Amino acid sequence: MPDRSSTGATTATVDRAASAQPTGAPGSTAAPGSSAATEPPAAAHPSSTLGVAVVGYSFMGQAHSNAWRNVNAFYADLPQVRMQTLVGRDRDRVGAAAEQLGWADVATDWREVLERDDVDIVDVCTPGHLHAEVALAALAAGKHVLVEKPLANTVADCERLVEAARAPGAGRSMLGHNYRRVPALALARDLVEQGRVGQVRQVRLSYLQDWLADDQAPMSWRLRKDTAGTGVLGDLGSHAVDQLRFLLGEEVTRATGQLRTFVPERPSADGGDREQVDVDDAAWATLHTSSGAVASLEVSRMATGRKNALQIEVYGSRGSLRFDLERLNELVVTGATGGAETVLVTEPEHPYVGAWWPAGHVLGWDSTFTSQAADFLRAIATGDDIHPSFADGLAVQRVLEAIETSSGRGGIPVEIPA
Repeated sequence: MPDRSSTGATTATVDRAASAQPTGAPGSTAAPGSSAATEPPAAAHPSSTLGVAVVGYSFMGQAHSNAWRNVNAFYADLPQVRMQTLVGRDRDRVGAAAEQLGWADVATDWREVLERDDVDIVDVCTPGHLHAEVALAALAAGKHVLVEKPLANTVADCERLVEAARAPGAGRSMLGHNYRRVPALALARDLVEQGRVGQVRQVRLSYLQDWLADDQAPMSWRLRKDTAGTGVLGDLGSHAVDQLRFLLGEEVTRATGQLRTFVPERPSADGGDREQVDVDDAAWATLHTSSGAVASLEVSRMATGRKNALQIEVYGSRGSLRFDLERLNELVVTGATGGAETVLVTEPEHPYVGAWWPAGHVLGWDSTFTSQAADFLRAIATGDDIHPSFADGLAVQRVLEAIETSSGRGGIPVEIPA
């Protein structure tokens, strides 16, 4: 490839290369985050509007609410949705959130919502320890279920969810890994599948934040093992492992890992006594894939100065790809001779971009949740496969558990069952 940093000629070159239909995540037949989603097929509309309930109204509940509010505006061919119910334990707080976010009504008991005929989709945005309980009950009630990552805190719970999702009478189910809907990462997946970088040999994954760098930052549910499962490993590491599987279309077969808690105690949220932190602040791992590729992983919530830096580098025999979430509209593509081209992934032919703005008008982090909701609605309407599935979530959780097990055993390698 020519050595240039501009985006014009590069965009046209990559567009033509990405026009083929890609394969999906391991075991799938199509990648929902690939160029196959650029111009989605017309959906078979259900006979009525789909009522949505989101369980949880904090950070992820807000992001998912924004997606449900916007999905029909940008994906007009899909089933219509009605923002029916926002669920939270505190009626006053959830009521204020519902008014702000555009929900028709509220509930304080998610179990009651599952009995309602005006709710078709249950979107689980609770802390991780509640994912399995809510999702299992929703599937048993015949609802369509979207679960924010990670699928659950344990492999055992993930296995139960996979089984429940396959049971007769269960609705459609999907795991919410929104970064699969970043156009640049979906394009990267296409290029890898088409062999543009050759045989992948090495992958570098890092996801760094700094919101816990201050040792006086207060406790939250994300710092307690009984609610979060793990710390940064499950929170950010799950994204990185999912991207490894998504981009390469391969399984992780072996892992070595190290977890570290830098601040063992933090002040309670109410300013009282200090509480014990029993999850990891940072984690490192070496991962081996089924093809023989080796990936290095580093995740931290104590990387001072880094706000939301998911960085991915894929190195193959014919080229490489580089991505940084803090520049999420760009993909750096390098050829065998070393010439690097920065592609501005905003052309209408690029994955997902055709639903949004004219070329050159960049998308944001929130747009990925809207495209995620669109993929889920399309799967509900057409019956097509959807990824990431609960089975994908189980595969990710097995990798995270292997990393944690390796760390507990002094960093010895742990084999991951197929």
